[in-house]
Amino acid sequence: MPADSKNHKEEFDILVNELQQFNPELMQKRFIIAISKSDMLDEELINDIKKELPPKVPHIFISSLTNKNLTELKDLLWMVLNE
Repeated sequence: MPADSKNHKEEFDILVNELQQFNPELMQKRFIIAISKSDMLDEELINDIKKELPPKVPHIFISSLTNKNLTELKDLLWMVLNE
């Protein structure tokens, strides 16, 4: 989800609902939240967004513009896939 979303929790809930409607078996999969466009955020905004995210879902702030955390995202995906 993009960093400039108005409500990250609401967007996550909508996505989960859409996945459940599409295929309930997807609800058995692990989720990872990648916050894109994080190059636009300062530390205060990052902390505000973190408060909106589900506490048990791994998350990472990324930026394709600056390559921020792209390697870390791949590592996180690999780790979750191999659990």
